[in-house]
Amino acid sequence: MKIKVISVPVQNQEKALQFYTEKLGFVKKVDVPVGEGDRWLTVVSKDEPDGPEVLLEPSPNHLVEAKTYQKALFDKGIPYTQFNVDNAQQEYERLVSIGVEFSVKPTAMGTVKIAVFNDTCGNNIQIIEML
Repeated sequence: MKIKVISVPVQNQEKALQFYTEKLGFVKKVDVPVGEGDRWLTVVSKDEPDGPEVLLEPSPNHLVEAKTYQKALFDKGIPYTQFNVDNAQQEYERLVSIGVEFSVKPTAMGTVKIAVFNDTCGNNIQIIEML
């Protein structure tokens, strides 16, 4: 088995696309309308264009439980997912300089260094550097 797509629920796909491409540096891979204004919208790492895709999945308006779960994770500061980086401190400084808000500054934890930011779409996202 291989991981091809992992989804991150977003409250606004266009806003998410702008954040994930313009701030985080991902590249749009697939953008296909699926009805009711929603899209199958994925981004990939510019360093791994054929690697795993992140599906910017519309948080379903009709599924209250999903919205409750997403909000509960966000309110507790729990990351929805994580992205690996080569240098957490440098990535933190780059992202802060372009207005990304962090709830956890780079922090060493055993064999990793982590930081957590708000993706502006309802999620905390963790970056992680393997030490």
